[in-house]
Amino acid sequence: MAAISGLIRVMERAARKAGTRLRRDFGEVEHLQVSRKGPSDFVSKADRNAERTIYEELRQARPDWGFLMEESGTVEGAPGK
Repeated sequence: MAAISGLIRVMERAARKAGTRLRRDFGEVEHLQVSRKGPSDFVSKADRNAERTIYEELRQARPDWGFLMEESGTVEGAPGK
């Protein structure tokens, strides 16, 4: 098997952590808080939590990077990143 880069490992860990939280949140769907972003466009608290989890994990590994996120928009990174 080919070697996996350190960044891929960080990304995988972030996705798995967010996935665990999503499974838990959607397992309790009767308590899921949903709001409307626009016409026929809904977002849940679980969506926001998953995005925050991924962002925090990646930000820890690459603090100077910028991010474009579905729910939160753009977070500027260091110039040139």
